[in-house]
Amino acid sequence: MLNIVFLDRASLPVAVRRPSLPHAWHEYDATAPQDVVARCREADVVISNKVVLNAEALAALPKLRLIAVAATGVNNVDLSAAQARQLPVCNIRGYAEHAVPEHAMMLMLALMRSLPAYRRELAEGAWQQSPHFCLFGTPIRDLNGRTLMIVGAGTLGQRTAALAQAFGMQVLFAERRSATEARPGYVLFEEGLRRADVISLHCPLNDETRGLIGAKELAAMKPDAVLVNTARGGIVDEGALLAALQSGHLGGAGMDVLREEPPKADSPLLGVQLDNLIVTPHVGWASYEAMSRLGEQLIGNIEAWARGEPRHLVG
Repeated sequence: MLNIVFLDRASLPVAVRRPSLPHAWHEYDATAPQDVVARCREADVVISNKVVLNAEALAALPKLRLIAVAATGVNNVDLSAAQARQLPVCNIRGYAEHAVPEHAMMLMLALMRSLPAYRRELAEGAWQQSPHFCLFGTPIRDLNGRTLMIVGAGTLGQRTAALAQAFGMQVLFAERRSATEARPGYVLFEEGLRRADVISLHCPLNDETRGLIGAKELAAMKPDAVLVNTARGGIVDEGALLAALQSGHLGGAGMDVLREEPPKADSPLLGVQLDNLIVTPHVGWASYEAMSRLGEQLIGNIEAWARGEPRHLVG
Protein backbone atom coordinates (compact mmCIF):
# COMPACT_ATOMS: atom_id res chain seq x y z
CA MET A 1 0.00 0.00 0.00
CA LEU A 2 1.34 3.40 -0.98
CA ASN A 3 1.46 6.17 1.58
CA ILE A 4 0.66 9.40 -0.31
CA VAL A 5 1.04 12.87 1.23
CA PHE A 6 -0.27 16.04 -0.45
CA LEU A 7 1.49 18.97 1.20
CA ASP A 8 -0.56 21.88 -0.17
CA ARG A 9 -3.97 20.54 -1.19
CA ALA A 10 -5.61 23.98 -0.96
CA SER A 11 -3.48 25.12 -3.90
CA LEU A 12 -5.72 23.02 -6.17
CA PRO A 13 -9.32 24.01 -5.34
CA VAL A 14 -11.13 21.42 -7.46
CA ALA A 15 -12.15 17.82 -6.85
CA VAL A 16 -9.26 15.38 -7.24
CA ARG A 17 -10.02 11.67 -7.49
CA ARG A 18 -8.06 9.17 -5.45
CA PRO A 19 -5.64 6.76 -7.20
CA SER A 20 -7.09 3.44 -8.30
CA LEU A 21 -4.57 1.40 -6.33
CA PRO A 22 -4.15 0.45 -2.67
CA HIS A 23 -3.05 3.55 -0.81
CA ALA A 24 -3.35 5.74 2.26
CA TRP A 25 -4.06 9.39 1.51
CA HIS A 26 -3.00 12.27 3.75
CA GLU A 27 -3.53 15.89 2.75
CA TYR A 28 -2.81 19.28 4.28
CA ASP A 29 -4.15 22.61 3.10
CA ALA A 30 -0.66 24.08 3.40
CA THR A 31 2.67 23.06 4.90
CA ALA A 32 5.27 25.30 6.52
CA PRO A 33 8.94 24.56 5.78
CA GLN A 34 9.59 23.32 9.28
CA ASP A 35 6.77 20.74 8.99
CA VAL A 36 7.78 19.11 5.70
CA VAL A 37 9.93 16.32 7.10
CA ALA A 38 7.56 15.39 9.91
CA ARG A 39 4.59 15.14 7.56
CA CYS A 40 6.47 13.18 4.90
CA ARG A 41 8.55 10.86 7.05
CA GLU A 42 6.47 7.77 6.20
CA ALA A 43 5.51 8.82 2.67
CA ASP A 44 6.18 6.78 -0.44
CA VAL A 45 4.79 9.55 -2.63
CA VAL A 46 4.81 13.27 -1.89
CA ILE A 47 2.65 15.68 -3.85
CA SER A 48 3.69 19.32 -3.80
CA ASN A 49 2.59 22.29 -5.82
CA LYS A 50 4.81 24.98 -4.33
CA VAL A 51 6.09 23.57 -1.00
CA VAL A 52 9.88 23.45 -1.18
CA LEU A 53 11.58 20.04 -1.09
CA ASN A 54 15.23 20.93 -0.69
CA ALA A 55 18.28 18.72 -0.31
CA GLU A 56 18.07 18.76 3.49
CA ALA A 57 14.44 17.61 3.48
CA LEU A 58 15.07 14.89 0.89
CA ALA A 59 18.02 13.55 2.89
CA ALA A 60 15.70 13.13 5.87
CA LEU A 61 13.14 11.13 3.88
CA PRO A 62 14.77 7.79 2.99
CA LYS A 63 11.39 6.08 2.40
CA LEU A 64 10.35 8.55 -0.28
CA ARG A 65 10.01 6.92 -3.72
CA LEU A 66 8.30 9.55 -5.89
CA ILE A 67 7.82 13.32 -5.92
CA ALA A 68 4.72 14.29 -7.88
CA VAL A 69 4.76 18.02 -8.56
CA ALA A 70 1.24 19.41 -8.99
CA ALA A 71 2.45 22.03 -11.46
CA THR A 72 4.64 22.41 -14.53
CA GLY A 73 7.42 24.33 -12.81
CA VAL A 74 9.69 22.30 -10.56
CA ASN A 75 11.71 25.15 -9.00
CA ASN A 76 10.53 24.01 -5.57
CA VAL A 77 12.39 20.69 -5.82
CA ASP A 78 16.15 20.24 -5.53
CA LEU A 79 16.50 18.16 -8.69
CA SER A 80 20.22 17.54 -8.18
CA ALA A 81 19.56 16.00 -4.77
CA ALA A 82 16.72 13.91 -6.18
CA GLN A 83 18.85 12.66 -9.07
CA ALA A 84 21.72 11.83 -6.75
CA ARG A 85 19.55 9.24 -5.00
CA GLN A 86 17.67 8.26 -8.20
CA LEU A 87 14.43 9.65 -6.82
CA PRO A 88 12.00 10.24 -9.70
CA VAL A 89 10.26 13.59 -10.02
CA CYS A 90 7.27 14.02 -12.32
CA ASN A 91 5.39 17.17 -13.25
CA ILE A 92 2.26 18.33 -15.07
CA ARG A 93 2.29 19.22 -18.74
CA GLY A 94 -0.10 20.81 -21.19
CA TYR A 95 -2.99 21.23 -18.76
CA ALA A 96 -3.24 25.03 -19.17
CA GLU A 97 -2.75 25.09 -22.93
CA HIS A 98 -5.92 27.18 -23.31
CA ALA A 99 -6.09 29.00 -19.97
CA VAL A 100 -2.66 30.67 -19.96
CA PRO A 101 -2.69 31.81 -23.61
CA GLU A 102 -6.19 33.25 -23.12
CA HIS A 103 -4.95 35.11 -20.05
CA ALA A 104 -1.95 36.44 -21.97
CA MET A 105 -4.21 37.67 -24.77
CA MET A 106 -6.53 39.29 -22.22
CA LEU A 107 -3.62 41.27 -20.80
CA MET A 108 -2.46 42.30 -24.26
CA LEU A 109 -5.93 43.46 -25.26
CA ALA A 110 -6.57 45.33 -22.02
CA LEU A 111 -3.27 47.20 -22.25
CA MET A 112 -3.33 47.97 -25.96
CA ARG A 113 -6.91 49.24 -25.68
CA SER A 114 -6.16 51.17 -22.46
CA LEU A 115 -8.86 49.43 -20.44
CA PRO A 116 -7.49 50.42 -16.99
CA ALA A 117 -7.37 54.10 -17.99
CA TYR A 118 -10.92 54.10 -19.30
CA ARG A 119 -12.23 52.32 -16.22
CA ARG A 120 -10.59 54.99 -14.06
CA GLU A 121 -11.92 57.85 -16.17
CA LEU A 122 -15.44 56.43 -16.06
CA ALA A 123 -15.24 56.15 -12.28
CA GLU A 124 -14.17 59.80 -12.16
CA GLY A 125 -17.18 60.91 -14.23
CA ALA A 126 -15.23 61.93 -17.31
CA TRP A 127 -17.73 60.48 -19.80
CA GLN A 128 -20.60 62.42 -18.29
CA GLN A 129 -18.64 65.61 -18.87
CA SER A 130 -17.62 64.80 -22.45
CA PRO A 131 -18.86 67.14 -25.22
CA HIS A 132 -19.06 64.13 -27.54
CA PHE A 133 -21.06 60.89 -27.57
CA CYS A 134 -17.89 59.03 -26.64
CA LEU A 135 -14.89 59.80 -24.46
CA PHE A 136 -11.62 60.49 -26.24
CA GLY A 137 -9.01 59.71 -23.63
CA THR A 138 -5.93 57.53 -23.61
CA PRO A 139 -4.95 56.33 -27.12
CA ILE A 140 -6.32 52.95 -28.19
CA ARG A 141 -4.35 50.54 -30.37
CA ASP A 142 -5.34 47.41 -32.29
CA LEU A 143 -3.50 44.12 -32.02
CA ASN A 144 -4.06 43.59 -35.74
CA GLY A 145 -0.90 44.39 -37.67
CA ARG A 146 1.30 44.49 -34.58
CA THR A 147 4.41 42.37 -34.07
CA LEU A 148 4.43 39.92 -31.17
CA MET A 149 7.64 38.32 -29.96
CA ILE A 150 7.11 35.18 -27.90
CA VAL A 151 9.86 33.97 -25.58
CA GLY A 152 9.38 30.24 -25.19
CA ALA A 153 8.18 28.05 -28.05
CA GLY A 154 6.61 25.26 -26.02
CA THR A 155 2.92 24.40 -25.88
CA LEU A 156 1.89 27.67 -24.22
CA GLY A 157 3.97 29.78 -26.55
CA GLN A 158 2.61 27.99 -29.61
CA ARG A 159 -0.99 28.32 -28.43
CA THR A 160 -0.49 32.01 -27.75
CA ALA A 161 0.96 32.39 -31.23
CA ALA A 162 -2.13 30.79 -32.77
CA LEU A 163 -4.46 33.15 -30.90
CA ALA A 164 -2.33 36.17 -31.79
CA GLN A 165 -2.31 35.22 -35.46
CA ALA A 166 -6.10 35.00 -35.37
CA PHE A 167 -6.04 38.66 -34.28
CA GLY A 168 -3.85 39.50 -37.27
CA MET A 169 -0.57 39.83 -35.42
CA GLN A 170 2.81 38.98 -36.89
CA VAL A 171 4.41 36.42 -34.58
CA LEU A 172 8.11 35.89 -34.04
CA PHE A 173 9.71 33.45 -31.63
CA ALA A 174 12.81 34.61 -29.78
CA GLU A 175 16.03 32.68 -30.05
CA ARG A 176 17.91 32.11 -26.83
CA ARG A 177 19.76 35.22 -25.77
CA SER A 178 23.12 33.51 -26.44
CA ALA A 179 22.24 32.51 -30.03
CA THR A 180 24.12 34.15 -32.90
CA GLU A 181 21.90 32.86 -35.73
CA ALA A 182 18.10 32.76 -35.99
CA ARG A 183 16.10 29.82 -37.31
CA PRO A 184 13.22 30.43 -39.74
CA GLY A 185 10.31 31.96 -37.84
CA TYR A 186 12.64 33.01 -35.04
CA VAL A 187 14.44 36.27 -34.37
CA LEU A 188 17.61 37.01 -32.46
CA PHE A 189 16.68 38.06 -28.95
CA GLU A 190 18.13 41.57 -29.14
CA GLU A 191 16.59 42.21 -32.57
CA GLY A 192 13.20 41.05 -31.32
CA LEU A 193 13.38 43.48 -28.41
CA ARG A 194 13.73 46.33 -30.89
CA ARG A 195 11.06 45.11 -33.34
CA ALA A 196 8.26 43.89 -31.10
CA ASP A 197 5.16 45.87 -30.23
CA VAL A 198 4.27 43.19 -27.68
CA ILE A 199 6.49 40.66 -25.91
CA SER A 200 4.92 37.66 -24.19
CA LEU A 201 6.96 35.42 -21.88
CA HIS A 202 6.26 31.67 -21.83
CA CYS A 203 9.63 30.24 -20.80
CA PRO A 204 10.65 28.40 -17.62
CA LEU A 205 12.61 30.07 -14.86
CA ASN A 206 16.16 28.76 -14.79
CA ASP A 207 19.73 30.07 -14.69
CA GLU A 208 19.48 31.20 -18.31
CA THR A 209 16.18 33.07 -17.98
CA ARG A 210 16.44 34.54 -14.49
CA GLY A 211 16.54 38.32 -14.94
CA LEU A 212 16.11 37.91 -18.71
CA ILE A 213 14.19 41.20 -18.93
CA GLY A 214 16.09 43.86 -17.03
CA ALA A 215 16.92 47.55 -17.45
CA LYS A 216 19.07 46.95 -20.55
CA GLU A 217 16.40 44.91 -22.29
CA LEU A 218 13.61 47.33 -21.38
CA ALA A 219 15.67 50.21 -22.74
CA ALA A 220 16.03 48.36 -26.05
CA MET A 221 12.26 47.98 -26.47
CA LYS A 222 9.97 50.44 -28.23
CA PRO A 223 8.78 53.15 -25.84
CA ASP A 224 5.15 52.16 -26.49
CA ALA A 225 5.72 48.39 -26.37
CA VAL A 226 3.79 46.10 -24.04
CA LEU A 227 5.33 43.33 -21.94
CA VAL A 228 3.24 40.38 -20.76
CA ASN A 229 4.52 37.79 -18.28
CA THR A 230 2.43 34.71 -17.52
CA ALA A 231 5.52 32.54 -16.96
CA ARG A 232 7.54 33.15 -13.79
CA GLY A 233 8.18 36.33 -11.85
CA GLY A 234 11.95 36.02 -11.62
CA ILE A 235 12.29 36.38 -15.38
CA VAL A 236 11.60 40.12 -15.10
CA ASP A 237 13.48 42.64 -12.96
CA GLU A 238 10.50 44.25 -11.20
CA GLY A 239 12.35 47.37 -10.10
CA ALA A 240 13.59 48.05 -13.62
CA LEU A 241 10.11 47.39 -15.01
CA LEU A 242 8.51 49.87 -12.64
CA ALA A 243 11.11 52.51 -13.52
CA ALA A 244 10.45 52.02 -17.24
CA LEU A 245 6.68 52.34 -16.75
CA GLN A 246 6.95 55.43 -14.56
CA SER A 247 9.40 57.15 -16.91
CA GLY A 248 7.11 56.58 -19.90
CA HIS A 249 9.67 54.43 -21.69
CA LEU A 250 7.40 51.37 -21.78
CA GLY A 251 3.85 51.38 -23.05
CA GLY A 252 2.50 48.85 -20.58
CA ALA A 253 3.03 45.66 -18.63
CA GLY A 254 0.72 42.79 -17.72
CA MET A 255 2.09 40.59 -14.94
CA ASP A 256 0.39 37.44 -13.72
CA VAL A 257 3.47 36.42 -11.74
CA LEU A 258 5.81 38.15 -9.31
CA ARG A 259 9.27 37.30 -8.04
CA GLU A 260 7.93 36.53 -4.57
CA GLU A 261 4.56 34.79 -4.18
CA PRO A 262 2.53 35.57 -2.24
CA PRO A 263 4.03 39.06 -2.41
CA LYS A 264 4.85 41.17 0.60
CA ALA A 265 3.03 44.41 1.29
CA ASP A 266 5.96 46.44 -0.07
CA SER A 267 6.14 44.58 -3.39
CA PRO A 268 7.17 47.27 -5.91
CA LEU A 269 4.51 46.49 -8.51
CA LEU A 270 1.66 46.41 -5.99
CA GLY A 271 2.34 49.72 -4.31
CA VAL A 272 1.57 51.88 -7.35
CA GLN A 273 -1.51 52.83 -9.35
CA LEU A 274 -0.57 53.06 -13.01
CA ASP A 275 -2.93 52.96 -15.97
CA ASN A 276 -0.37 51.00 -17.97
CA LEU A 277 0.22 48.26 -15.39
CA ILE A 278 -2.03 45.28 -14.74
CA VAL A 279 -1.11 42.73 -12.08
CA THR A 280 -3.17 39.56 -11.63
CA PRO A 281 -2.51 37.13 -8.75
CA HIS A 282 -0.97 34.17 -10.63
CA VAL A 283 -4.36 32.96 -11.89
CA GLY A 284 -3.65 32.57 -15.59
CA TRP A 285 -3.61 28.81 -15.11
CA ALA A 286 -6.58 28.67 -12.75
CA SER A 287 -9.65 28.16 -14.90
CA TYR A 288 -11.90 25.37 -13.65
CA GLU A 289 -11.20 23.37 -16.79
CA ALA A 290 -7.43 23.71 -16.49
CA MET A 291 -7.33 22.83 -12.80
CA SER A 292 -9.51 19.78 -13.39
CA ARG A 293 -7.13 18.57 -16.11
CA LEU A 294 -4.20 19.17 -13.76
CA GLY A 295 -5.80 17.07 -11.03
CA GLU A 296 -6.52 14.17 -13.37
CA GLN A 297 -3.00 14.25 -14.80
CA LEU A 298 -1.50 14.40 -11.31
CA ILE A 299 -3.21 11.20 -10.23
CA GLY A 300 -2.50 9.61 -13.61
CA ASN A 301 1.21 10.31 -13.11
CA ILE A 302 1.18 8.48 -9.78
CA GLU A 303 -0.74 5.52 -11.23
CA ALA A 304 1.60 5.26 -14.22
CA TRP A 305 4.66 5.25 -11.94
CA ALA A 306 3.07 2.63 -9.66
CA ARG A 307 2.55 0.21 -12.56
CA GLY A 308 6.13 0.67 -13.73
CA GLU A 309 5.39 3.05 -16.60
CA PRO A 310 6.57 6.43 -15.25
CA ARG A 311 5.71 9.48 -17.32
CA HIS A 312 6.45 13.19 -17.30
CA LEU A 313 9.74 12.63 -15.49
CA VAL A 314 11.90 15.70 -14.93
CA GLY A 315 15.65 15.68 -15.23
